[in-house]
Amino acid sequence: MSELKRAFGYLRPYTKEAVLAVVFLSLVVATELVIPRLVQVIIDEGVGKRDMPVIVRTSLLMIGASILSALFMVANTIFAIKASRGFEADLREATYRKIQTFSFGNLDDFTTGQLLTRLTSDLNQVRLIITMSLRMFIRMPLTFIGSITLMYAMNPQLSLIMVVLLPVTLVLVTVFVRVTQPLFTRVQERLDYLNQFMQENLTGIRVVKAFVRRDYEGQRFEKANEELYGTSLKVNRLLSVFMPLTTGLLNLGTVAVLYFGGLQVFNGVASVGQIIAFINYLSRTMFSVIILSSMAGQLSAAEASATRINQVLDEVPEVHEMPEAVELEDLRGQVVFEDVSFTYGNDGGAPVLSGISLKAEPGETVAILGATGSGKSTLVNLIPRFYDVTGGRVTIGGVDVRDADIKKLRSNVGISLQESILFSGTIRENIRYGRPDATDEEVVTVAKAAQAHDFIMEFPEGYDTMVGQRGVNLSGGQKQRISIARALLVNPRILILDDSTSAVDVETEIKIEETLKSIMKDKVSFVIAQRISTVLKADKILVLENGKIATEGNHSQLMETSPIYREIYDSQLGGGVA
Repeated sequence: MSELKRAFGYLRPYTKEAVLAVVFLSLVVATELVIPRLVQVIIDEGVGKRDMPVIVRTSLLMIGASILSALFMVANTIFAIKASRGFEADLREATYRKIQTFSFGNLDDFTTGQLLTRLTSDLNQVRLIITMSLRMFIRMPLTFIGSITLMYAMNPQLSLIMVVLLPVTLVLVTVFVRVTQPLFTRVQERLDYLNQFMQENLTGIRVVKAFVRRDYEGQRFEKANEELYGTSLKVNRLLSVFMPLTTGLLNLGTVAVLYFGGLQVFNGVASVGQIIAFINYLSRTMFSVIILSSMAGQLSAAEASATRINQVLDEVPEVHEMPEAVELEDLRGQVVFEDVSFTYGNDGGAPVLSGISLKAEPGETVAILGATGSGKSTLVNLIPRFYDVTGGRVTIGGVDVRDADIKKLRSNVGISLQESILFSGTIRENIRYGRPDATDEEVVTVAKAAQAHDFIMEFPEGYDTMVGQRGVNLSGGQKQRISIARALLVNPRILILDDSTSAVDVETEIKIEETLKSIMKDKVSFVIAQRISTVLKADKILVLENGKIATEGNHSQLMETSPIYREIYDSQLGGGVA
């Protein structure tokens, strides 16, 4: 249970609440253990001797003990929940914050569904075990020890029955835990896959409907659901066998006590009240073992969940801040790629980029063309250190980006990613995402530059129009223009547009280009495009092929010297020289 023990470290700030919960729980157990002895007094001293005052007095003591037990339990519950919920909140925040430190490479290793499962289902499993520990796990051992002690003090001979019952019960518990723990791990893995499937399917439900694939997706879901159901069923089958076995042991113990205790009563060694109290303590002892045994399955599940949470917490960000990071005060310098190579995962696979060398001067627009998978997006992702190069280096103003302060670096890079992601909120809030303190005038200015102002004002609420989930109420071109405005608002020294006008009509695209040329006149721009019309006026055009620069130059130069570029131009614009 080492992984679970590590997770319990997040309970430390709530030590006071946890200790108080245990103290009140101990008082609950103490008051409950008094009751069987009071029953013995009523039977032996009250009923046996026909002493009504003893019966009344002892009954009142039992009622008082029950009331105290209830009050102590309420206090225990309050402190236990406060500690467990605080633990859950802190662990969730720590896990979420750790995910926020992940580089793109780390995020490639975890699917969205996996991370969501760890932040919800897995975390809930661990929190549940904390609650149960402060309310049940600790109570049962205390009850067990107290009952065993009182049983021995009351009748040492009958206590020998536990010498037979306990080893058999402990063997059952050990076998149960060892068999169920791998199954609980498998349950969480199946839940991972199911969550990933649902997230993917619900996000793309319009595509499912468009291609009439409801039945196919239904079958895929049924298969994933059946796998989860089947694994969960195996766990519950084990539980259904385990519980009757332990209950059967309890019944055998009770029969043994009645038999041997009866003989003692006949021989005058024990009283009837003593035997009844002994059976009560025996039931409490075995019930404690049964409850602990049934919780062993949940403990196994919590250990599996804690392992999965710790995997996230232990993940080392591939991109990390250098101890003496350089704060780039002025990013007006050149952006230079020096014999850069890159391989995903550093696993020795085929390089995505190889031997990339280029120089972008302030005021230049560098356009990048290439087939899908040629490495265009990967190349620009190296500038803000979403990934680190595996060979060579990328410098800005002569400073290796790996030596730069990451926050300072990225705050000076405006980027509109290939997929335009918008968040729930207003259009104004989405544009302000990188600069929450920006004025309304600044928001309008960049929206006009991105050719977004006119369509925004067509909405009844204008800039206060609510954006639906993932921008569902906006067209692809509208989302791209808002994304460009968001990138411009940070007043970037380096602008990266990753195929950010693919859903925009040519006329609007030309207007955006003209505006950007003015805004970025003393800054560096990188533009990835599929349409060659997007890059005709770029200062430098790169054509990537299989992760290498196949050709480089401006439009006129490439039309004269590059067959590859001419082929792309002719295929899209119908031949001729511009």
